[in-house]
Formats: sequence, structure tokens, C-alpha cells
Amino acid sequence: MEHWLRKRAHLSPNELAIETMDEQWTFKQLYEKAVSFARKIAFLKGKHVAILSENSLDIIVAFWGCTMLESKIIFLNTKLRERELIQQCETADVEAVIGQSDKVQPLNLALPTFTFEDIESLPILDVEISVEMDLSSICSMMFTSGTTGTAKAVTQTYENHWSSAIASSLNLGLESHDKWLISLPIFHISGLSTVIKSAIYGMPIFLMPSFDATKINQAIQTRGVTHISVVSTTCQRLLENLGDNQYPDTFRCMLLGGGPAPKSLLEEAAEKAIPIIQTYGMTETCSQISTLAMKDALQKIGSAGKALFTASLEIRHGDKKLETNQIGEIVVKGPMVTSGYYDAEKANKESFLSNWFYTGDMGYVDEDGFLYVVDRRSDLIISGGENIYPAEIEDVLLSLEGVKEAGVTGIENTEWGEVPVAFLVTEKQWSEEALIDYCAQHLARYKIPKKFYFCESLPRNATNKLQRHLLKTKLTNK
Repeated sequence: MEHWLRKRAHLSPNELAIETMDEQWTFKQLYEKAVSFARKIAFLKGKHVAILSENSLDIIVAFWGCTMLESKIIFLNTKLRERELIQQCETADVEAVIGQSDKVQPLNLALPTFTFEDIESLPILDVEISVEMDLSSICSMMFTSGTTGTAKAVTQTYENHWSSAIASSLNLGLESHDKWLISLPIFHISGLSTVIKSAIYGMPIFLMPSFDATKINQAIQTRGVTHISVVSTTCQRLLENLGDNQYPDTFRCMLLGGGPAPKSLLEEAAEKAIPIIQTYGMTETCSQISTLAMKDALQKIGSAGKALFTASLEIRHGDKKLETNQIGEIVVKGPMVTSGYYDAEKANKESFLSNWFYTGDMGYVDEDGFLYVVDRRSDLIISGGENIYPAEIEDVLLSLEGVKEAGVTGIENTEWGEVPVAFLVTEKQWSEEALIDYCAQHLARYKIPKKFYFCESLPRNATNKLQRHLLKTKLTNK
């Protein structure tokens, strides 16, 4: 297939590709900058190249430039410590690292490193660059978000990315005025998938360096933004910042992923007529694999919809498919699903069975075929033989006045095996007795947290997903 950005620059040379608060680039300009970048680093052709950068025009140019060299691009999380970055570079056989100067220069890596400024000063070499893409080749590697422990390098082929973009468009549709705002990191799949959609669709993106509720709401109100991807935390902040104002009718979709969303949040959005569309996906599926259609948004609040057109989804216990409304592990397959983790034979054997990918997430499908995500399997608390899903307890706690964040995990207990405990970030002080009384009105007794801890913040990754496995570390510091 012809290189996506090359083809787009030919089809829509003067159409807007990227907009920031200060700049605008057409697809022709973006293509020319990527070609120039590729020819400056032609010595990295075909190599494993890591990119370490926050959201910027530079990271987008670097990504497209590396694809023109058929290099495998490994995205590194800028929040990681040097030891973690070294480990990930070793895992993915990285041969060079490029990125923004304040992230790359302090590192003591035993690898060639280049800042974007270094590359800018290099000469443009007269070399051939790829004008086509081999869809079966690895385009990128991206480490799992680490919400359950050690991250693994997910391989993502060009076909995976292409299939994800096409399946998404078949569900959400395409309109001539669409503009997708990116505030989540490009080094995570939500951000990268939108960059790729932009070239395939011919759709401009509004790029922000990071999440800023005020600036995002301003962009939706005044800059023609029609789509944005969010997680529960960032969605809540946008709603709070919006206040009594409303989004314009041109705003089509707030795509909500990153785990189960509190019912209270969805109800608040519905009251404000905000078009929240819940979705389910992950690094291993190159973003969405199940998404709620617009027409079902209000009738199926809390659902992540149905599998996209080219995807399949089942609920299983082991290799047995479960019946309607039975909670089990979500398993998926489709052309957007990774073929495996890089150099991780054991993990691949554990995660794949007859072309089905076992996600590690728990959920159920209702009588109409709609998916409801319950929790991560690894977050499941088993207390006295009863299954307890932390998200259900968190949902109840978040409905309390003044509770800004809630995280629940299990701790060992000699009598029950495990019991739930809760960590709260609040604006209002609640007594433990009041919290227990409130939970007792909404939860079975065995689900009520046995202890409540008040914190200034909860551990989250770069996309603001709650890292429940790190909550236990707060106990050791008390």
C-alpha cells in the first residue's frame, strides 16, 4: 500500500493536517517535514528506534519520518525513570533513541541518542525513502500501560493500525468538518492512533502538549474541535470546568475509554447533553475494539457497545464461552489485534489461544449483545469465596459529595483471604462511620471496604488510568 502520509499529501495537499494553539500545517507541509527528517537520519534505516517525547509537532514528524525508513518505532513513556527506560530499551532491542532534549540528554544510556535539535542540524542526505508500506511489517512497539505490573512490548503492524482506523470510521462515521483533539500522550495508543487516523481520513488534529481542561473546552467552543478521547478522570475535569456552559452542536464525540466509567459521571454528562461514547480497547488492539454507537448512548449507559465491524468478542472462562450476563474474561480477535508481545514467548502462550486474545479484563454481554466491562482480572478481590470488583465500590464512593477520586484494592486477611480497602481524595472530610453507612446502603456487606485512607493523590499512569496495583505501596508508607 502507498505510504499513508504520502498518499494523503497527494490527495489533500493544502488541507489542514495539524493545528496547535500557535501553528497550522497542511498535509503537504507535514509530508515534506517528515521526508526531510527521514533523510537526515537515513543511517537509522531499518533499525529499532525509540522516541522519547511529550506531545509536540516534533514527535509526529519523527514518527512519520521513521516509517519512511521502515524503522521499527518504540514509544517510551516520558514519566518513567532512567532505570525503567533502560529496561524497556533492552526489552525492545532499541538501537538508538531520539527525542526532546530535556528528556534525552540527562539519560545515561549505552545507546546512540539524538535530540530533535541534533537532527535538525544534520545534513539532508540524497537517499531513497520508502513510498510504500508493507502492511505485515511491524510499525511500532508500545509498552502496556502497566496498570497491572510489569509492562510488555506490544508489536503493532501497519495492518493493525490500518484496520483499527477503518473499523473506527465504520462505527463513528466521518464528516467533512471533523477535527480530533489530542491531549492524551502520543506515546500511548490513543494519541498515536489519532495521528494515524488523521492521515488515513484526511482529518485535521488539534494537538495539545498535555491535558488542560480550560484550554480544551476553549478549543471545543471556538476552534471547531469535534472529537476528543478521554478517560474518566479527565472527563470529570472537563465537566467541572464547563460548569453551566454547553458544548456547540458541532461537537460530535467524547470518546471515553481507559476502564469502567462511574455511572454518576455518565449520568451527569447525559444531563448536560454531552455526547459521551464509551469504548473498550487497549494497546494490544491498537485502540478501540468495541464502541457504543451514538444511537445507543442513552439507552445503554455504562456499556462499551458491541465489537467493531471487523472484530469479534466473547466472554469466556478458560476456553468455555459463557452465557448472557455471566461475568468472565473478555477475549477478542480481529485484524487490529496484535500478533503478540515482542520476544515474550511465555506471555504470548498465556495470552493467545486459537487466534483469540485473552485481555485479562472482566466483563459480561447483555441480552442485546452489548459489552459491559467490570474490571481487570488481576484487580479482582476474592473474599470468602465471593468475587469483588473494585470498580463497583469505586463507583459508589465517587457518588458521594466531595469525593474526587477513589481507588480500591484487596489486602490479605487471615479469615477471608482478602478484604477490600479504599483510598480517597476528597474535598470534604468524611468519617469512616459515615462512609461505611453510605456503602451499606448500596453494597453487600462483604463488599464494604474494611478501611478508608485519605490521600492527596492516587497513582495513575500517563493516560490517567488508576494503577490499583500501586495502591498497596501507600499502605507501607503509613
